[in-house]
Amino acid sequence: MVEDKAKEYQLVVFTIGDEEFGVDINQVREIVRLVQITYLPKAPQFIEGVVNLRGQVLAVIDLSKKLNIEAKARSDSTRIVIVEVGENTVGMIVGSVSEVLRLPFKNVEEVPSIVDTEIPEHYIKGVGKLKDRLLVLLDLNRILTPEEVQHVEKQVKNLSAKEAKDQEPQ
Repeated sequence: MVEDKAKEYQLVVFTIGDEEFGVDINQVREIVRLVQITYLPKAPQFIEGVVNLRGQVLAVIDLSKKLNIEAKARSDSTRIVIVEVGENTVGMIVGSVSEVLRLPFKNVEEVPSIVDTEIPEHYIKGVGKLKDRLLVLLDLNRILTPEEVQHVEKQVKNLSAKEAKDQEPQ
């Protein structure tokens, strides 16, 4: 029997605090260890700064701050998930990445409107039901507002231009 892959989500699963989240694997470019992050002045408080990943300067957001979730202390399992959000590539700091899984559409439900959560409802695509746990599916395209994306792009361009100028021969 041939499986119909169009009837399932493929997700990268990660933790923030004690919560588990999933994002569409097609938006995930790579997962890297936590590296040195350069602070960005005047950035919103959830933007940690920027990193240089193989010559590309990327903004890094602390997903726990953006989602208003209490995070655990950073450790060896802390990761930066590099994702595509619209036409932008950004890094998201998460507690740990646990797995990649397939979740049938029939196992995903909308968040009941009576559920009061710290996470703004429009960030959530749905809740996946697994055997013994629930998985919050995030809509990455809604996590950053267009204004926030624009601010980050401007800061990254300014920093990239400064780095290029600093590396010019004197």
